[in-house]
Amino acid sequence: MSKQTSIPRGTRDFLPQEMMRRNHIFNIIRSTFEDFGYLPIETPSMENLSTLMGKYGEEGDRLLFKILNSGNFTDGVDMNNPNFNQLALAICEKGLRYDLTVPFARFVVQHQQDIIFPFKRYQIQPVWRADRPQKGRYREFYQCDADVIGSNSLLNEIELIMLIDTVFAKLNMNVCIKINNRKILSGIAQVIDCEDKITDITVAIDKLEKIGLEKVNEELLSKQISTDSIEKLQPILSLKGTNTEKMSQLKEFLKTSETGLKGIEETEFILDHISTDDPFSSSVVELDLTLARGLNYYTGTIFEVKSLEADMGSITGGGRYDNLTGIFGLPNMSGVGISFGIERIYDIWCELNKDKDASFNKNVKYLFVNFGKKEAIYCLKEVKRLRDLGISAELYPDKAKIQKQMKYADSKGIPFVVLAGENEMNTQTFTLKNMETGEQLIVNYGELETRQKI
Repeated sequence: MSKQTSIPRGTRDFLPQEMMRRNHIFNIIRSTFEDFGYLPIETPSMENLSTLMGKYGEEGDRLLFKILNSGNFTDGVDMNNPNFNQLALAICEKGLRYDLTVPFARFVVQHQQDIIFPFKRYQIQPVWRADRPQKGRYREFYQCDADVIGSNSLLNEIELIMLIDTVFAKLNMNVCIKINNRKILSGIAQVIDCEDKITDITVAIDKLEKIGLEKVNEELLSKQISTDSIEKLQPILSLKGTNTEKMSQLKEFLKTSETGLKGIEETEFILDHISTDDPFSSSVVELDLTLARGLNYYTGTIFEVKSLEADMGSITGGGRYDNLTGIFGLPNMSGVGISFGIERIYDIWCELNKDKDASFNKNVKYLFVNFGKKEAIYCLKEVKRLRDLGISAELYPDKAKIQKQMKYADSKGIPFVVLAGENEMNTQTFTLKNMETGEQLIVNYGELETRQKI
């Protein structure tokens, strides 16, 4: 395939049937967001780099797609500048958004006089990351976010867990909702005497499932974390049991950390109230102390969702952030949110054939065969009338062999074909053919919608 007809690695084209499946998933997520009281917004595909950089950590900064300034953008720039961020900002003023959360924080600050707090928003738009493409990881992909900002209540976390369960129940997908708290992680760092290394610790242990315990310990050692501190950390990395059993062991481990105990209190509140609800239809809620969510802005509860039926990474994630809007000049505005990774959800949904029982096609009900100009004009009036009634119909645009038009209807899954030749025009009727059974009958003009079954 030539470069002219190829697309960049990490991006995808979608055929009509694929788009119908994707739209089915989008519609389920969108309708659930709205059922829970979230309101839609959109933000630009690009943001100022000053808005994006420094919010995702060093690795995130490198994964930002940066847009070169127009014109002779290298004038006055030291291209040998070893400082990556300074060089990037010198030749690029804008970048494609990395996620929807940081742009949302900017949006809240900019429009704070136009919205009512607590503000519940949802957003379904693409994001871009200059990552290495692999299974389940793309350079361009959609996120479906729901956030509540302007409220400290832990009831928001509970509602988000309920929302996650509702979406995956509708998609007929069984998932594990993993939960942790960044305060617990901060407490762990305090107990092992590495409070100043909290970012290094969380980034490393967040990779535990991907690279294994030995590699995580090697990474911790490479970050100048002492072998004594790493040894103290091992019981946490290998903690097992029920949520209650984990909590009991954790309380003992963190008994000297006020911050850690606050994280336990918040997490217990959420787990206790989740357990008093009716059993979830599609989800298991699990306390996972290795869950760290590498993004720098999380400060409290963090979530991650994994499929119980397919080998895939995180398909939904999120958490509590207390200081994000403060970066843009609006302090003391706590928020919490989740993001559904639509690409991975779509891939799993198709891999597991979850679409086979889903009614996501709004197929055209009727195809009107084109026998020529006069016949087409006769049919066009009825096509319009059906559409006005909310019934999907189309007229084949060209006069072509009947076999070709029938094949077209069959390929699109159209259940009924309507034929109108000279006889039908003279008697103001149509011949209606059932494409599945082959049966035909004569229908009077204006009565097609009453005869959708033969």
